[in-house]
Amino acid sequence: MTDPNQDSVEPIEETDEELSAREKPMGFLEHLEELRWVLMKSAIAFTICAVAIGVFLKKFNVMLMWPLYKVAEDYPDMVLDLGTTSVMESFTVVIQMCVVGGLILSAPLLVVFIGQFISPALKETELRLVAPGCVAASMLFLTGVCFSFFLLVPGTIRVSIELNEMFGFITRWTPGSYYGILIWLSLGVGAAFEFPLLIVLMTYLGMVTSVQLRSWWRHALVVSFVVAAFVTPTPDPINQSILALSLYILYGISILAAKRVENRKRAEE
Repeated sequence: MTDPNQDSVEPIEETDEELSAREKPMGFLEHLEELRWVLMKSAIAFTICAVAIGVFLKKFNVMLMWPLYKVAEDYPDMVLDLGTTSVMESFTVVIQMCVVGGLILSAPLLVVFIGQFISPALKETELRLVAPGCVAASMLFLTGVCFSFFLLVPGTIRVSIELNEMFGFITRWTPGSYYGILIWLSLGVGAAFEFPLLIVLMTYLGMVTSVQLRSWWRHALVVSFVVAAFVTPTPDPINQSILALSLYILYGISILAAKRVENRKRAEE
């Protein structure tokens, strides 16, 4: 017999307000609204970084000139000052520094905003990978930028000087040519360093396996040199080999990461 004084326990139904935003189905207009906020936050972050560079433009320019100053120490008799050849060249360089610099500085925040946008559509197991993925993407990109700035750009300048001396050319560079090389290498190498994350994602989706990746090591070596030849602006084998070997090492690291992803998926199953 049941106690008549005992209160009956009724099941509690969750209201829409108590459901998490990730569990609620979103309509097309709601997705557009979320995308609009992501674009707005990304634009604000980019604008703040670009304006900050503009405010401290002189100091930022001195910092970006470090590769040239570093190489100039090895050539004390050579004048490596930059000189403009057109009226608007300085203005173009300022725009490049603010836009590209703002993009690089705001890149980690842009990755976070994109992760927040796609997270409602992910499962619980997939959602746990968003934060590490955002951190890895930001770290890989910034590592590629630093690798280019501190190693490849000085190497490219040094090779160009040696070629000029060999052919008897006078070294007269413009700000546009210098910053063009700096921007191309920084963005190109930063993007190239993202490929381990792509491999890990493909492994998680079941498109490739760690066994397949290990069997493709010869192909990966060739692709590394092809990418290095495309990214590096000079045909010298030294810079290309340095970048190619770095990419190949990253490929080896991505195999280890892919194996770990496979083990984690098997454990969850």
